[in-house]
Amino acid sequence: MKKLALITGLLFSLVTWGQVEKYIPNPPSPPRLVNDLSEQHLLSESQITQLEDKLVAFDKSTSSQILIAIVDDLHGYSAVDYSVALGRKWGVGGKEFNNGIVILVSTGGGSGNRDAFIATGYGLEGAVPDMTANTILETALIPGLKSGNYYEGFDQTIDALIKATAGEYKAPPGYSKDVKNPGKGFGLTKIIIALVILFIFMGMGGGGNRGGGYMSRRGSSWLGPMILGGLLGRGGGGGFGGGG
Repeated sequence: MKKLALITGLLFSLVTWGQVEKYIPNPPSPPRLVNDLSEQHLLSESQITQLEDKLVAFDKSTSSQILIAIVDDLHGYSAVDYSVALGRKWGVGGKEFNNGIVILVSTGGGSGNRDAFIATGYGLEGAVPDMTANTILETALIPGLKSGNYYEGFDQTIDALIKATAGEYKAPPGYSKDVKNPGKGFGLTKIIIALVILFIFMGMGGGGNRGGGYMSRRGSSWLGPMILGGLLGRGGGGGFGGGG
């Protein structure tokens, strides 16, 4: 009975997790790398053009892609869940190389949370690991958002990520990885992974097949980072102002 209840809870959590994608808008047509979908419009048209030109040039010169998405509402989901779902649905970085990064900002409109997150696709995890993504978030993006210098925050974040993909990024002097803990709360992804782990261990203890993974990390370029991100707080997330 306990195993049945656990499996039921797991399936329910997976279904709930999958529902986040219905809140992700369809990718823009024609495709754009800078998408200010907020009612506040944090970026002017000229600023969007400047950032877009920089990201397009980076996209053309490498196999990697960086995308900015500014939204009003996370619809009750965490920034990590929303950003990874957006990366998957929009195919950031391409299906073949998985070399994509999503810079997500939620302005806190409606019932959403004011939050920010940098989600990294599977193909760039080596160049932009969790600690690097969190450092860039805390030292470049968040300060710009808090001060209202939105363009500067995004521009500096892009520059730092481009350096990171080339192995040239260094944390600013005096920055400590302990300044802020990137893990926030006990989100849905943490519940899912906890249930998966418990289910595997119970299966093993009950004489089930050993060695089989319940979820393949390579099943999707964004699924892996999403699951691990919810558990470890990958990429870092943080509010950048007052309550939304």
